[in-house]
Amino acid sequence: MTDAADLRRRTAALLAAHPPATTARLDFLRARFDAGLAWVHFPEGLGGLGAPRSLQSVVDAELTAAGAPDNDPGRIGIGLGMAAPTILRFGTQEQRRRWLRPLWTGEEVWCQLFSEPGAGSDLAALATRAVRDEQGAAGPDGAGGDWIVDGQKVWTSSAHLARWAILIARTDPAAPKHRGISYFVCDMTDPGVEVRPLRQITGEAEFNEVFLTGVRIPDAHRLGEVGEGWKVAQTTLMNERVAIGGARIPREGGMIGVAAEDWRARPELRTHDLHQRLLTLWVEAEVARLAGERLRQQLSPAPGSGRTPGAPAGQPGPEGSGMKLAFARLAQEISGWEVEFLAEDGLAYDDWTMRRPDGVDFTGREAGYRYLRAKGNSIEGGTSEVLLNIVAERVLGLPPEPRTDKDVAWKDLPR
Repeated sequence: MTDAADLRRRTAALLAAHPPATTARLDFLRARFDAGLAWVHFPEGLGGLGAPRSLQSVVDAELTAAGAPDNDPGRIGIGLGMAAPTILRFGTQEQRRRWLRPLWTGEEVWCQLFSEPGAGSDLAALATRAVRDEQGAAGPDGAGGDWIVDGQKVWTSSAHLARWAILIARTDPAAPKHRGISYFVCDMTDPGVEVRPLRQITGEAEFNEVFLTGVRIPDAHRLGEVGEGWKVAQTTLMNERVAIGGARIPREGGMIGVAAEDWRARPELRTHDLHQRLLTLWVEAEVARLAGERLRQQLSPAPGSGRTPGAPAGQPGPEGSGMKLAFARLAQEISGWEVEFLAEDGLAYDDWTMRRPDGVDFTGREAGYRYLRAKGNSIEGGTSEVLLNIVAERVLGLPPEPRTDKDVAWKDLPR
């Protein structure tokens, strides 16, 4: 049984064999993965030890104290938070071994090809097609061969950096929209993949639109069964919302920490009203932080849970949608408070130059950037309106909205 003491011993052994001061960054990260200390709740051989997820903080604290390098999670967040748990749950052993290690070390960046110009909130209405290559060598059960993919995706974070993409595409237009989708891993270096920047209100282009023209994907890069891509995608989407809304931060961390520091540093700008609003936001941010910690604990398996070998320690449910809702609202309210508190200084903006950044930095930029960038929080990772429906129907058990297209073939839906 792996416990905190055992993890400390393993971490000390890693540090002794690979001193951070004299070991190349990538070599250290690879060694950490191979020692099972990358994500301790993953299975042995895949960067973990099959330990409770809650013990990851023990390893992280020891490595941080020793000055060990991290894997730049802000740059590879889609791989860590969305692709990895999906690959772990639905991938073959060969797929897991091929993709998880370079994903975690940051050698290969991932992006997410889900949303489309006509399928954002209604993602299951997607029109990107994947057609089996009739000239390919498929087996007697239809498995094997290649898929040819054509379509357009939009709002794709990090597509300009990515080596791989998780992709959902329609493989059976005669089936209802949720049942005719399959899930693939797409090679972003394929000549049929074109990435174009989308400039945002911040002036940057961390998002992209992606055009897929005759992209060839081997059937070996399919996750899950043909036609069951929506089921696989739910794992991705639920993990995405936890990754966005339930990230582990210390008390007074993140944006509320920046706002509190502004308050302490600028006493001449204080008013009673702003003080009361800041106190309310601080309490709400702390409640959200503790709720996120509770959610992560629920993802850890109970002793003797009997989960299947190789399965992840736990899977997030619809409760993650509530966390993401809280994160988006708080980010927008805190950044709005900060701009108002700083008055004319809050309107300053350092650089409007068109850039294609590696990630989003909510705390390392000025208040104006936070205010503008936070506007996207209620859209990305599921719009707040869609997430409210999920919470209402799947957490509170309220009656679902009528869905007249539920059993209608996708090809017969009006577009």
